[in-house]
Amino acid sequence: MLRPIAAISGVYDAAVGLVLLIAADRMAALFGVPTAHPPIFSDLNGLFLVAVGIGYYFPFRDPAGTRWYMWVMGPLLKGAGAAAFLLDYFVRGQSPASFLLFAASDGALAVLTLVALLRGDQDRARIAK
Repeated sequence: MLRPIAAISGVYDAAVGLVLLIAADRMAALFGVPTAHPPIFSDLNGLFLVAVGIGYYFPFRDPAGTRWYMWVMGPLLKGAGAAAFLLDYFVRGQSPASFLLFAASDGALAVLTLVALLRGDQDRARIAK
């Protein structure tokens, strides 16, 4: 189950990153927010997401050997990202409701990854017995 999750996560992160690099102004307009100023903030976020997306190639190729990447980028990073979007929206009241789309997508990928990783741990424990 980790291989398809790695593929989906990789495409998702790389696609959002590329949009930030190529059309940050259009993406900002789509979500009803001003463009980042200075633009380097969008550029750095875009580069980060493209790098994370590329990194998913390794768990896609070798899910068992790169489980650590899935733990860090899935439940940890995507889970924390979803929580940050929710906290910003509900506590600070600074983000538009459209940003909850990122909370939902990151949160869903974090949960799917967590479930797949925990199932893998259970399967390995059963085999070891």
